[in-house]
Amino acid sequence: MRIWVDADACPRVIREILFRAAERVEVPVTLVANQPQVLPPSRFIRAIQVSSGFDVADNEIVKRLAPGDLVITADIPLAAEVIARDAHALNPRGQVYTKDNIRERLNMRDFMETLRSTGVNTGGPAVMGDRDRQSFANALDAFLARHAPR
Repeated sequence: MRIWVDADACPRVIREILFRAAERVEVPVTLVANQPQVLPPSRFIRAIQVSSGFDVADNEIVKRLAPGDLVITADIPLAAEVIARDAHALNPRGQVYTKDNIRERLNMRDFMETLRSTGVNTGGPAVMGDRDRQSFANALDAFLARHAPR
């Protein structure tokens, strides 16, 4: 089992939680981004830099993904593809994407995209707060308790 991180938009505080978890449970964490990444020294943490372009990092994650892996992403279409490949997806706010909820999330994403394309200002995501950070840490810990190698 590996953890893959859609790193271009992943908040620093979430990365730090992932880095600590990698060391604690000795699980490989790979950040995939089109920008260079600053990583702590660790045999469990690495980065892959991909070229710039639409969905290049997402495609690289999907290409390397194995069933049972975990992907950290706020990208709902990527999460849907991850789930379709029998892997797991968790967003940086601690929400688990599942076969039961991904279709609804894709529909809402598409609806909001339609609103934005007609000029409606839908605003952006709320600023990430302590509650989000704690939700992510709790969801990650629960996942690792069930799936991390022992």
